[in-house]
Amino acid sequence: MLVMSVTQTLPKTARLRTLGMSAEIAARLRTMIEEGELPPGERIDERAFCEAFDVSKTPLREALKVLVAEGLVLHRQYIGYRVAPLDLDELRATFETLHGLEATAGELAALRLTEAGLTKLERRHQAMIEAHAAGRRTDYFRINQEIHQLIIDSTVNPVLASVYAALMSKVHRARGAANADTLRWQESHEEHEEIMAALREPGRPRLAQVLRRHSENTAKEVLTVVARSLAGDAGRQANPSKGRQ
Repeated sequence: MLVMSVTQTLPKTARLRTLGMSAEIAARLRTMIEEGELPPGERIDERAFCEAFDVSKTPLREALKVLVAEGLVLHRQYIGYRVAPLDLDELRATFETLHGLEATAGELAALRLTEAGLTKLERRHQAMIEAHAAGRRTDYFRINQEIHQLIIDSTVNPVLASVYAALMSKVHRARGAANADTLRWQESHEEHEEIMAALREPGRPRLAQVLRRHSENTAKEVLTVVARSLAGDAGRQANPSKGRQ
């Protein structure tokens, strides 16, 4: 209804084309936000994105309205659109819960991961190594998430998988922002090497511990990045003229 209010005066064919275009733009912006290319608090320059996507302002703004409704983007009159900030307290609590789930997943995967499952993990890990070597951060981050999901899937525990997915949806965007940090990117790569080593060991006795430690290290970096971002936002609000320089 909200989308139609803007495009109802367009001819029918143009309206359908605009709505389809706005959905595609929303999907692309959503991915950029979730994978850290557009970090929390980042201003969305409408003119720059119109040029980048080769579109007019109408489909871009329709896409942004969708993301505002999803809570990924904020809009303020006379200020424009910004990527929504993250809730530090909620993130901290979510990570505390995820640490335990990662350890539980490690315990179950140690018992239930099949040879076929390990082979698939090896293939994705190799793809991640190649993405890291080539400097393809977005690909690296996406494959990284696939590897974690494969470990969860190997537990053959639908309740664990469901709870894990719900919690990961809360931290996915924040993890993307942290992965944009060069030092953490290298550290994460090294920790994934350790995870694979633990997966290859007979009986996999270290897997739960390694997964929990990786989760804790990720949380530490993510929370630091988010706290820094929130502090920057607070500073800009206290001194708006400085933020416009």
